Amino acid sequence: MSNESIQSHFNDWTERESAAEDMIPLIGRLYRENNVVTSVYGRAIINQSVIGLLKSHRFVRQIENKELSAVDSLEVLKVMSGLNLGHARVDIGKLAVAFKERAGGASLEEFLRAELADVVGKGSDSAGQSHDVVLYGFGRIGRLLARILIEKAGGGTNLRLKAIVVRKGGASNDLEKRASLLRRDSVHGPFEGTISVDNDKNQIIANGNCIQVIYSPGPDQVDYTEYGINDAIVIDNTGIWRDEDGLGLHLKSKGVSKVLLTAPGKGDIKNIVYGINNSAIESSDTILSAASCTTNAITPVLKVINDEFGIKNGHVETVHAYTNDQNLIDNYHKGSRRGRSAPLNMVITETGAAKAVSKALPEMAGKLTGNAIRVPTPNVSMAILNLNIEKEATADQINEYLREVSLHSDLAKQIDYVNSEEVVSSDFVGNRRAGIVDAKATIANDGRVILYVWYDNEFGYSAQVVRIANQMAGITYPSFPARS
Repeated sequence: MSNESIQSHFNDWTERESAAEDMIPLIGRLYRENNVVTSVYGRAIINQSVIGLLKSHRFVRQIENKELSAVDSLEVLKVMSGLNLGHARVDIGKLAVAFKERAGGASLEEFLRAELADVVGKGSDSAGQSHDVVLYGFGRIGRLLARILIEKAGGGTNLRLKAIVVRKGGASNDLEKRASLLRRDSVHGPFEGTISVDNDKNQIIANGNCIQVIYSPGPDQVDYTEYGINDAIVIDNTGIWRDEDGLGLHLKSKGVSKVLLTAPGKGDIKNIVYGINNSAIESSDTILSAASCTTNAITPVLKVINDEFGIKNGHVETVHAYTNDQNLIDNYHKGSRRGRSAPLNMVITETGAAKAVSKALPEMAGKLTGNAIRVPTPNVSMAILNLNIEKEATADQINEYLREVSLHSDLAKQIDYVNSEEVVSSDFVGNRRAGIVDAKATIANDGRVILYVWYDNEFGYSAQVVRIANQMAGITYPSFPARS
């Protein structure tokens, strides 16, 4: 390779690196001052590093087969910063590509004014009301919900995490221990920001968010108004109460208006998979369930396959990371097989996800069977969808359809797509989509298709929970481009 070629590659890198550096303050100001959430082909870029921004642009070249430079995105951000935008979700990557493809001679500012017309000049309308959120329980899901809620606090007009409710632990430094578990995570890494503890007020302060730690023996024994909390959504992530009688106890506490369960609900409780049946959420609903992580992972993929190819029937096999309800070493457990050591064994167990799909997607009722295997990994699971379809298709046809869906459909926040021979489970830690289709593993033959869907059963699911909570709170963002 010639010296000229080497220098050319290096110059190109430094130019893109410089553009990414200039993007960061623009992204931050749009978020904090205008409540504008920016992304690049569905990947949020708020609080991203320079390398994170460049990797987001690289993703576009790999999946969309289109060139997108950080230099192009920077120009979009510069123009947006002068439009006094109202609150919105804006995919600057898609807008940059669209400008190149169909600007029709218009300047970038003219193009963006037309594309973002509904929110141009609406910055003064962005100072909406925040909505109080309480986390009841502070385990694996609770702490990830806290991370997401803190990250998304923006200018303060979104969901605001006001309190966590736990039982008093046995340690004298209980508050410090709770804060430490939020600060450090063996799977998801360190908290992005700063955390301190106010022992006098019994608060954890995370990135400026004051989170009251409340000790309570039961969900109906807290007066949240004493802490300045009103009309709150309580997200119950304990899994202890799953029916209306149990979850309804939260509503007896002052300051609570709605309850969201992070587990499958029982009885008449609506089980919501965001992106699929969240239109069923009504303002009068006081108790909702976010279903299970597996149901969230498979239902969007099943819906789009059924819509395009028709599903006769099928079987779902979940290869699931072990969870906290299993034993570290062999010991007594009320569940079958779950008493055996989780880090040392693959454990066959039951899953209700296959049947639960029909609660969000009624057309799948009676069409699926399911089973689960717990395996010795701490996070990221896989669902294998073995389906008989009505309309025959090749693996390439199915993959191309799913790729398009992951990029340009209403389910782009739920379905991700990867096309690499080298990926393994740890590559999907922190992925915020409900499920990720592994294109290289797809099999299709004679009206039968087998799909392999990865999912971060902790983080991806938590992102879905927050989406439901936003809708329950009435916090909605117009999205641009609306469809592409």
